[in-house]
Amino acid sequence: MLRLAPQAGGLSVDLTAVDAPPVASLLAEITSGLSKGRELETLLGQFLGPIVRLAGAQAGVVRILSEDGEHMRMVGDVGLPPEVRIAELLVDRHCGTCGVAADSDAPAWTADMSSCARHHPSEARFYRDCQRMLAVPLRHRGRLLGLYNLFFCSEAELGADVQTVLRSIGELLGLALHNARLERETLASTVMTERKFLASEVHDSIAQSLAFVNMRLPLLQDAMQAHDDRLSEKYFADVEQAMGSIQCNLREILTNFRVTMDPQGLLHAVQVLAAEFRQRAGIPLQVQHEAPDLGLTSEQEVQVFHIIQEALANVGRHAQAKQAWLTLSHRGSHLDVRVEDDGRGVAALQADGRAHFGLDIMNERAQRLGGVVEIGPREGGGTRVRLTVPFPTAHVGSA
Repeated sequence: MLRLAPQAGGLSVDLTAVDAPPVASLLAEITSGLSKGRELETLLGQFLGPIVRLAGAQAGVVRILSEDGEHMRMVGDVGLPPEVRIAELLVDRHCGTCGVAADSDAPAWTADMSSCARHHPSEARFYRDCQRMLAVPLRHRGRLLGLYNLFFCSEAELGADVQTVLRSIGELLGLALHNARLERETLASTVMTERKFLASEVHDSIAQSLAFVNMRLPLLQDAMQAHDDRLSEKYFADVEQAMGSIQCNLREILTNFRVTMDPQGLLHAVQVLAAEFRQRAGIPLQVQHEAPDLGLTSEQEVQVFHIIQEALANVGRHAQAKQAWLTLSHRGSHLDVRVEDDGRGVAALQADGRAHFGLDIMNERAQRLGGVVEIGPREGGGTRVRLTVPFPTAHVGSA
């Protein structure tokens, strides 16, 4: 490989040259490396050596566009003296010939390296000794993603075929950078989705129990100060039961990343939830099952259960109701779930900013089911939360 080395008189060329690789072999090597899913920045640096040899250059740099789109960050080099390498680590995306190439679809040549020398005066000798420099943009579908530079100590012209190959390599590496960017964006989206899902699980299974404990502790304190043993024991038992539920749910989240469904199914889980609601909220709740054979998958049952759980929690926290109703019924090809109360109405729910997070989670869960959550006034006063969920196709066909 030809390499530049700093000498007293400027640059010298290491003449331990290696023959330029065949074009077909180089393209095959690049394609193979990209298909193996290895670290892209490392591969870009590895490909630079064969590219430098193919072009007959004495040094080369490969760069990728920074996140702000205003700079080029070096990820690999061949033949650069150490002090020049440091100077070239981050350059202005609009600077000199690199800026010209970045703004066009074609490689850009220059025989005037004075711009680089002005920006890096301590390394000016390197740029003065370079006779020519080529900047090749790495693009995909018109979008700039990076570029590579080749430095030449001679004024020899590159053949049209070599220039075509260098441009093709730029397009191939641009595609690879584009795919890598998409993968990063997909990963970021996946992580965000998982975070929101975990927040939903924590809210529905733990936060509600903690809110209940928060309401019970002042009552427990008042009962103890009044020396009312009966109420003290009752409120203490409520807190103890809630903390046990929190511990159990937290263990399930840490183990399974979610709270598991009642093994006896949704209808049994709803009955248990209703009993807990009556005890905790002190509000009579009438439960009516008009759809005994739901035919939902386990995942669907989990989502429906948590929506019902949040709707009932809102009744207990905000409604100041005297009566609540929970109904599950068939509506053609859909499951219809209604949670209603005779309390203060929708305005009371909307007035509490803390409730918005729970409402957003209900909507997200309904969307996962392909369903819809509607919140509105109940006829006769109060609030109605209605969930409509399509039954699985197989269940509809058997109904």
